Amino acid sequence: MVREEHIKQAPWFQRLHQVGDDRGYFETLGTDHAAIFIDETPTLLVSFETTDGFSDDADAMPLAYDLAEDAGWSMLTVLTNGDTWFRDPAVYAFFDRLVDDGFFEDFDRVVFYGAGMCGYAACAFSVSAPGATVISIAPQATLDPRVTEWDERFTQHRRIDFTSRYGYAPDMLEAAHHAFILYDPYMQMDAVHAALFTRPNVTKLRCRWFESDLETDLNKMGVLPELIDAACEDTLTEDVFHRLFRTRRRYKPYLRRMANGLEKRERPYLNALLCHNVSSRLRAPLFRKKMRQSAETLAEAGPLPAWLEEALSDES
Repeated sequence: MVREEHIKQAPWFQRLHQVGDDRGYFETLGTDHAAIFIDETPTLLVSFETTDGFSDDADAMPLAYDLAEDAGWSMLTVLTNGDTWFRDPAVYAFFDRLVDDGFFEDFDRVVFYGAGMCGYAACAFSVSAPGATVISIAPQATLDPRVTEWDERFTQHRRIDFTSRYGYAPDMLEAAHHAFILYDPYMQMDAVHAALFTRPNVTKLRCRWFESDLETDLNKMGVLPELIDAACEDTLTEDVFHRLFRTRRRYKPYLRRMANGLEKRERPYLNALLCHNVSSRLRAPLFRKKMRQSAETLAEAGPLPAWLEEALSDES
């Protein structure tokens, strides 16, 4: 892990420091974390992000920066320079200070956002701003092995203390106005973690066939900015999410994963339906090929359905 003295030499560090000094503040939190605040309107977007994508790009900015900049919101982003899950007394002290200073009380609406490890933090630290809305993508509830010994993805991080303050993320959502947990139910570990978040003020949104790329894909589809925008406008509901999520019907990486998944599950009829639907709407030769392959499999078991016979004749 790169330590603080090295972080300060990175081009992105200087860029964030300058922006924070000009428009709010920027400060390091211990050796592995930093926070940037930009003061604009009474709507505040709080995000938790990693520095993984920053590399040596002097122009790199947090994901939340562009969203907040376009909408004119205030922004608070807490960054981690490693797999810390933000479990650091310096981060606890930072949020304690915000609470003591009445920082969140200055805003009419507060939205917390994060994904994976950062999704855990968004849930855990939302307790510092009662009434906030939380959007969390595939979060972990905790890595405490007494609770999640079944999750073997993060065994090397089990020594991180999840039993002290801000520890168990689902309990920290008690004061939230509403939390939205997005996850792929076919990712078993993510689904079990999501189950631990079951609360009256939590809506779990199932996103099948997105696997571990959910945040990236939602962003590429344009759904993620719209979700955060709706939350900041206090209009986000399950129905709004599902309307936005229909964009996936035109998103080929998702459609390919679905077709491949149905093929692995040996569901040729459903796969033929899917591929026929996609090839009828989009320029998608791969799906026409997969439809023919599914038809060949179905033909071994008996006559083809009339709709599939017609589709194949149209192909020829």
